[in-house]
Amino acid sequence: MKDTENIHQKVQDLCDCYALNDPLQEMARLKDDKEHEDAALKWIALCVLHGINSNAEEISIQRTDDDQVTVRAKYKASDLPSPNGAGKAVFEAVRNITHIEGDKGKTKLALGFRDSSLDLSVKLKNKGNKERIVFKF
Repeated sequence: MKDTENIHQKVQDLCDCYALNDPLQEMARLKDDKEHEDAALKWIALCVLHGINSNAEEISIQRTDDDQVTVRAKYKASDLPSPNGAGKAVFEAVRNITHIEGDKGKTKLALGFRDSSLDLSVKLKNKGNKERIVFKF
């Protein structure tokens, strides 16, 4: 069994590390990263930072059975850079961090970085051939 606290801590550390960077630019650079598990954690941190910086209401990530991943932010209609190959690892990391099992679940996720903290609402839903994560800010 993986140490999920370690994964959670890594995401918080990455939020701290990338706090002064442009999250969208950094997300776009991850698309060709071959280390999917590390890229997934970086992508989650950058996604959270983008949501904070852009005053997003929510960000949803959807993955189909054929591993096609789309990401949408609710604040204006726009697509965000996708984690591409790391998409499956993003879903696994979120499940490990939140301990959501089964086809659907909802929980709070506390993230602390720099001199701040944030409580996100995380929803995970698996319906048919689509799996979806929603981060509510």
